[in-house]
Amino acid sequence: MNKLVKTAGPVLVLAVSIGLVVLLSATKPDPEKKVDTPRLVSLYVDAVQTEVVNISVKTQGEVTPKNEIDLIPQVSGKIMSIAAEFAEGAEFQANTRLIKIDDTSYKLAVIRAQAVMAAAEVNLQRELANAKIKSDEWSKKRNRGVPTPFALNKPQVIEAEARLLSAKADVQEARLNVKRTEISVPFRGRVASKTVGVGQFVSAGTPLGRVFSTDAVEIRLALTDAQLHELNLPMGFMASDNNAPVVYFSAEVGNSQQAWEGKIVRTNASVDPQTRMIYVVAEVQDPYGAGANAGVPIAVGMFVNAEIFGHDSQTVLTVPRLALRNANKIYVVNADNRLEIRKVNVLSTSYDKVLISSGVELGEEVVTSAVQSAVDGMEVRAIFRQPQI
Repeated sequence: MNKLVKTAGPVLVLAVSIGLVVLLSATKPDPEKKVDTPRLVSLYVDAVQTEVVNISVKTQGEVTPKNEIDLIPQVSGKIMSIAAEFAEGAEFQANTRLIKIDDTSYKLAVIRAQAVMAAAEVNLQRELANAKIKSDEWSKKRNRGVPTPFALNKPQVIEAEARLLSAKADVQEARLNVKRTEISVPFRGRVASKTVGVGQFVSAGTPLGRVFSTDAVEIRLALTDAQLHELNLPMGFMASDNNAPVVYFSAEVGNSQQAWEGKIVRTNASVDPQTRMIYVVAEVQDPYGAGANAGVPIAVGMFVNAEIFGHDSQTVLTVPRLALRNANKIYVVNADNRLEIRKVNVLSTSYDKVLISSGVELGEEVVTSAVQSAVDGMEVRAIFRQPQI
C-alpha cells in the first residue's frame, strides 16, 4: 500500500498541476491589441498671393545698322577727290559729297546733247511752218475733197516733236550724269569700309566702300514662344507710338557697365526653322548721339544683354520659387488637409518667386518644402513658415 501511494502521489500532483495550468490558460483574458496610428507628413506651406507686375524677359543680341549700303557709282571715270569724312569710322552728314569723279567728259556730253536739242527745235519749227503753208494752200483750192495727213505735213510735225523730246531727254540724262560724278547718300552715317583712293579709275557698278546710317540701330532678339506669350506680343506685331514695349540694353564697356534704352518695333511673322525661336527687332534712336549713355554709344557690332518689359501691367498670382516643381506643377494642401498635385500656367520665374496666371486660387496653401514621394490625396499636416495675420 505504501508502495502504491509513493508511486501514485507524484503522478497525481503532476496531473493536478497540468490541469491547473490548462484551466488558467483557458480562463485568462485576451491580450489588449495596440493599433499603430500612421504619422502624418508635416509640410511647410505658403499662401498664394496676388501682385501687379510688368512682366519682363531677358535675352541677348547683336547691334546692327538699320540701314547699311555699298557705295556704288553709276558712272565711270577717274576719282578726283575724296572727302575727309570718307574714312573708316568717320562720321558724315546727309548729302555730304564723299567722292568726286572726273566730270569733264560728261560736261562735254551735255554740250553735245544741247546742240542736238537745238537742231531738233529748229527742225520742229520748220515742219510747223511747212504744215501752215500746206494748210493755207489746201484751203484756197476747192472741190479737192478731204486732205490726207501727209498733204498737211502732220506726220512730219509729229516726227519732229518726237525728235525734240528725245533730244531733251538726252540733255537731262547728260546733266544727270554730271551730278552722278558727285557721290553722296541721303542720310547721316558713318563709314564702315573704304576700298578706293584718289586717282583710281572706277567703272559703273564698282563698290567704293560701305556706309551705314546712324539715325537708329537695330538689335535682333531671339525669344521662345513662351516668352512671347509672357510679353503678350503676337507674331507679326508692328509697334506704334503708344504700344511699343520698352527694352533696356546693357554691356560692359571699358570695365564699366553701360546701359541704353530702346523699343520693340516689330516681331517676325514666322519661326526660325533652325533654332525654333521667334525673333523680335528692337530699335535705339540716335545711338551715337542722344541715345548714347554718358557719351558711350551702343555701337554697331556690339553684343548686348536685353531685358524686355511688357507694355501693359497685369495682376498675377505669385507663389515662392520653392513651390514650383517639374516646371509646371504645384502641390496644394486643401481644406481637408489633403495634398493636391496641380498643373499651373507659369508666366515667369525669378530667383525667389513664380508668376502664375491660372491653376491655383488666391489664398490657397502651396507646399514649399521638399517632398520625397507625393501622392495625390494623401493626408498631410500644413505648417506655415510665417504666422498668418
